[in-house]
Amino acid sequence: FLAAEQGQSRSAGSCMTMGTASTMASMVEALGIGMPDNAAIPAVDSRRGVLAQMAGRQIVDLVRRDVTIAQILTRQAFDNAIRVNGAIGGSTNAVLHLIAIANRIGVDLSLEDWDRLGRDVPTIVDLMPSGRFLMEDFYYAGGLAAVMASLDEVGLLHRDAMTVSAKTIGELIDGAPNYNSEVIRPMSEPLTKEGGISILRGNLAPDGAVIKPSAATPELMQHRGKAVVFENIEHYYARIDDPELDIDATSVMVLKNCGPRGYPGMAEVGNMPLPAKLLKLGISDMVRISDARMSGTAYGTVVLHVAPEAAAGGALALVRDGDLIELDVAGRRLELLVSEEELAIRRRDWKPPASPEGGYQSLYVERVLQADKGCDFDFLVGRRDAGIPRHSH
Repeated sequence: FLAAEQGQSRSAGSCMTMGTASTMASMVEALGIGMPDNAAIPAVDSRRGVLAQMAGRQIVDLVRRDVTIAQILTRQAFDNAIRVNGAIGGSTNAVLHLIAIANRIGVDLSLEDWDRLGRDVPTIVDLMPSGRFLMEDFYYAGGLAAVMASLDEVGLLHRDAMTVSAKTIGELIDGAPNYNSEVIRPMSEPLTKEGGISILRGNLAPDGAVIKPSAATPELMQHRGKAVVFENIEHYYARIDDPELDIDATSVMVLKNCGPRGYPGMAEVGNMPLPAKLLKLGISDMVRISDARMSGTAYGTVVLHVAPEAAAGGALALVRDGDLIELDVAGRRLELLVSEEELAIRRRDWKPPASPEGGYQSLYVERVLQADKGCDFDFLVGRRDAGIPRHSH
């Protein structure tokens, strides 16, 4: 065990899978605000140092030419990034980050855009946690340029989107080689036919929830099961390995009060580990639903970012043990199969969690936006310099 632990973090760098760090590095390159190859050069590869020096030189040139980030971060750039996220099997965290960035730059980006643009994009990068390989293999196979070239061949990119390199995306990826078609697969032989991020709606998530199909179990993408409810993460830890817990492989694990306000801070706890008694039976995945996030390195049939969150009075707060929940990813539905009359009775009995008193945490809980809006502060939305209206609280 100690030998394995020592091998976990044996050098500088972030997670070697398509976790959130690698996903966001890919998003930076796809958006055009990073240098070519930014996404995948290993931290200890000497080419990372070369890229850093080139980036510094490029920043000076951009200042001289009075190029601003708003000129690069156009609607076309965000469209490209969303499609790239589907092709690489990127983290669900990218949904929050890109919406928040778009809000601040004055670009109208919504969950519907994520679903519409990513729906027909196959995942072609065979990389953990969705696939087999690691980021180092991805870089040596050709990196993000090879992925974007494949998307371009089938008309899924805006070629004329400008980048900080003073070249368009099309100019940067023309002729990009793919050195390993096992790691970066052909569009005709994808890892997952429909990658991207699927946006679910229904009475349990009227403002939306997300799931990452490339990391989910196909057999669970349409599922109906009884809820096993955890009121918060402490309740989960206290309850999950109780031998008397009424839970089986068909159950739907529900975690509340772990969203932007509820935790607060929306921690990466949505991929709840399964109970030990089911793991011993060989069960490796179950449907899990929460208002939390999960790490980009996680996998499973995990529904996240449920909005509104439980702490804000969303329907998630009303779920009880034994309630039937239906998940239909193909139909983009997430339904709590409880009558409106019963939910109304439960809502009368619901009490919001106590708010923190004073300090930064109080400011955060009061002013943070919900997951479907990017979890940014409401007073930071919009651009002062462009006359784009700011959010009024």
